[in-house]
Formats: sequence, C-alpha cells, structure tokens
Amino acid sequence: MLIFAEVPLQREQQDTLTKILELNADAEYLNRFSLERRTDSKSFKSCIPLCVHSEIESYIQRIADGDNSQVLTGKPITSLSVSSGTTQGKPKFLPFNDELLESTIQIFRTSYAFRNREYPIGNGKALQFVYGSKQAFTQGGILATTATTNLYRSWRFKEAMKDIMSQCCSPDEVIFGPDFHQSLYCHLLCGLIYSDEVQFVFSPFAHSLVHAFHTLEEVWEDLCADIRAGVLSKRVTTPSIRQAVSKILRPNPELASSIYNKCQNLSNWYGVIPALWPNAKYIYGIMTGSMEPYLKKLRHYAGHLPLMSADYGASEGWVGSNVNPTLPPEEVTYAVLPNIAYFEFIPLGKPKGEEMENSSSIHYIESEPVGLTEVEVGKIYEVVITNFAGLYRYRLGDIVKIAGFHNSTPELQFICRRSLVLSINIDKNTEKDLQLAVEEAEKLLAEEKLEVVDFTSLVDRSRDPGHYVIFWELSSDNASEEVLSSCANSMDLAFVDAGYVGSRKIKTIGALELRVLRKGTFGQVMNHYLSLGGAVSQFKTPRFVTQSNSKVLQILNRNVTQSYLSTAYGI
Repeated sequence: MLIFAEVPLQREQQDTLTKILELNADAEYLNRFSLERRTDSKSFKSCIPLCVHSEIESYIQRIADGDNSQVLTGKPITSLSVSSGTTQGKPKFLPFNDELLESTIQIFRTSYAFRNREYPIGNGKALQFVYGSKQAFTQGGILATTATTNLYRSWRFKEAMKDIMSQCCSPDEVIFGPDFHQSLYCHLLCGLIYSDEVQFVFSPFAHSLVHAFHTLEEVWEDLCADIRAGVLSKRVTTPSIRQAVSKILRPNPELASSIYNKCQNLSNWYGVIPALWPNAKYIYGIMTGSMEPYLKKLRHYAGHLPLMSADYGASEGWVGSNVNPTLPPEEVTYAVLPNIAYFEFIPLGKPKGEEMENSSSIHYIESEPVGLTEVEVGKIYEVVITNFAGLYRYRLGDIVKIAGFHNSTPELQFICRRSLVLSINIDKNTEKDLQLAVEEAEKLLAEEKLEVVDFTSLVDRSRDPGHYVIFWELSSDNASEEVLSSCANSMDLAFVDAGYVGSRKIKTIGALELRVLRKGTFGQVMNHYLSLGGAVSQFKTPRFVTQSNSKVLQILNRNVTQSYLSTAYGI
C-alpha cells in the first residue's frame, strides 16, 4: 500500500535523489556539468540541464558500442531496452539495470494490493498475452531487447511475481518463441485448456488484447480440433513450443464441444472473454493514450467484465501505480511512487485566447520545473524523470493533469503525448486531436455497421499546399463512397485548432485526404516492426508516419484501395 505520511514526501524525494547521485557520482555525464558529487536538489537543478533523448543519444551509443566506463552510471550498463520506434522508423536505446527491475517489482506489488482488494483472485492462472522479442547484442556485446523481455527473462522478476501474479497459462517456450503467430495461437490454446482456472486476462497493451481475440475469431475451430484430439496443430512448427505445449495438451472432447458450442452461440463475438473464461474477474493492460482507440472493441469482447488500466510508465522508467482500479480507463489516475525516481514537473500555461482549447492542441508556455510537493490540483504539467539507470532530468514528453492526492503523493491523469503529430505551417495537432477526429467521423460508419480497425496519418508535402492524409483500415469493404466522402469532410472539420482552421480557409493547407487500406495492412506494419526485433506486446501503431519511415510508408501506399478528398472548405 502507499503510505508515506510518516516520511514527508519532500524528504522522500530528496533521499531518492541522494541515492541516485551517490550511486552514480563518478558518471561522466554528471561530471560534465560540474556537479562535483553534490546531492542536494538545488545544486542538481542548477547544474544539470533538462534533456531529451537526442541530447544523450551519443552517450547511450557509446555504451552500446562497448564503452564500459562510467558513462551515465556508476556501475556498467549490461542491457538496453529498445523502444518501439514506429513513428520515425528507428528504434531508440534506453539504459536498463537492476534498479529499474526493482522499481518495476515495487510498482507491480503496489498496484496488485489495490487491485486485489477490489477484485480478489485465488490461486488460479492468468491468460497472459506476453511475447519476448529477439535478444540481440549490440556491437559492444550489450543485450538489447524490449523492456518486457528484459523483465520476463529475469529470474529475480519471476520469483518476485510469484506472490502477486497468477501463474501464466503458457509455458516460457511460448512467451519466448521465435514466431509471434505460433506463440499467439498457443497462448489461446493454453488459455482454453485452463479455461476454468483463469482469474484475469492480461497483456501490456490493449492493442495486443484486441489482436488476440480477433485472431480467436479466425482460429477457434482449429483450437477446438486440437483440444478434441489432443494433438497440436501443424501450424505450430517450432520444436521447443511444440514440445512444451504437447506436455499439457490431452484429448478432451467434452471441453472441445463446450468451447465450440459457446463460440457458435455468440452474437458477433460479444462477451467472448467471460463466455470462454467464466471465472475471469477483469481484463488488465495499458489502456490510456494511444491505446484508447482500441477500448470500444475490447469492451465488445469483454462483455460485462471490467477493463482495468495498468500502471503508468515507459521504457524510460515507471512513474505511478493505479490505486483506483474501479475507475474506467478513460478516468484512471496514477499515484506517484516517490522512492522509485526523482520527479519534476514543468508547469504548462495556456496562452491568452486558447484557454478553452483542447489540452493537446496548445503551444504551451513553460515555467520553471517544480517538485513533487509543489504541484497543484487541476494544473497541467510535463513529467521530468531522474532515474537510477542514467537518465537525469529527462523529459518524458507526457502531459499530465494533477487529479488529486493519495495520502500526500499526487495522483496524475494522463492527458496526451506532448509531441506534435500533424503540422504544416502554423497548425498544431497531436495524437489526441487525430483520435478525436477519427472518432467523430467513425459515427458516420455506425449506421452501416462498420468500424475503423486502425488508423495512422501523414503530412503530404509532395504538392503545394501540403495536406493531411489519414489512413484507415475498415472492418469491411462495404462502405459506400458517399459515406467515406462524408467521413473525409467530418475529419477535416473536426480539427478545430485555430491555425488549422484559418489555414484551411485561406487554402495554405490543402484538403484533408482519407485513404482506405486493404484489410490486414496494419498487420503488415506490425510484422515489419517485429522483423526489426520488436515484441508484439510492446507494439503501438504509429499514429503519425514521417517521410523517413520509408518501409512503413511503402506498406501503406501499396495497400491503398480508395482515396477521398474533403470538400468541407470548398473545392
């Protein structure tokens, strides 16, 4: 539980900063700015500048290349986490060490305590859609893999999680299998074998949960056949996976018939999760930010089961725990844990005339960063983190709102990523604005019983003036041209940023273009990401694709079937 009343929050934060700086006192990066082993927050803030990844990339690259001196930390970094890199097409490395592992364990234990109080679980199992990624080594011999893989390959993590996490239905061979599609099939199969024991369903991101149950729609009859005969499908060819899964697969015609009948009786797969896993109490994973567009479909699969958003963190480190698990994902808040990192918050003010604008659309006025004890309820900030793994005053790029306090520690509500997504001249639109525009247009599809499976965007400057391009993959090819034309107009009008509206009116930004993609296109995008060494459980569809991300652009452009230009501002 979170109890920090006995130790004042300010002192807790100073103690955490002191530990970080003492452990890393000889780090080259800190000495570059003449910190000279001082550990007080005033000296730290006056000497060490705020930074973003590009400003420390050269240090991390030296570590990747084999420099085992004290570059960023006192102890050598032995592994790196690889972020998705789906927007720019280039993954980025971030340091990972034992201290980050311990903070992960603390975060998970804290949220579990609150979760289990509301939804107690017994000694059953968890249906976990978790996938390891390729474990590559850099030129300097440093292990580089996803943060998820760094955790699940750790003996320490597995031991610590035994107390608080139900055992995964699938053996390790499935989690670390070399082929995602085979691993997903076996996750579903193992989950069905242990269907009565499953207490909850989990994947790191909502996207991979939706993908898993969409796959179930396609392979359920094969899964039933495997269970009926007790023989694993020939689609699973990896020897280690076949051997591990075959040990738990036995002929069970009664279970196979039960699953078959339940699937046949479902209406458009609504409520498939509680139907097949009757003792599951909730569905768990990160569901905020770029995962919000998947909630509608996930709720369809979940039926009456609650969706619960997992904790707030990133490859850079953890920030807070979900201590209010009964809140829906759209309202979830996170209590900051003051001893896992040193936190600062950049106050973001709204310029005059933009007070009523959407939070994601504003070019904020920044003030000097404040500490964890100085934030104010209702105010908006950007999160800055100093962690034990060599990130100092690192700007996460996340905009959060202070929703309140749990005991004395702030509760944050995630608003959006700060980075601009779509901009041609004076217009400013972010991922959240794009999501809202798509949701507005999607209302027009509802009458035809269609939905947007996934989407992304592009700024096209190939002709003057430049214009926004929105790519859609739809659930069916049955949409009429009239409806899709209306959708293009709807999205064009839904971008309400003053710079965009003004530029559209005077035609310094061209008409928004909706490009409809073949079914399965975003599956190809994901497969491309997996080919770079990523893990599907960490995959996030890029909401904006840059021109430098040529491979993803090629996939999108070769799969365009229809294109519609908005006429919302005239032709």
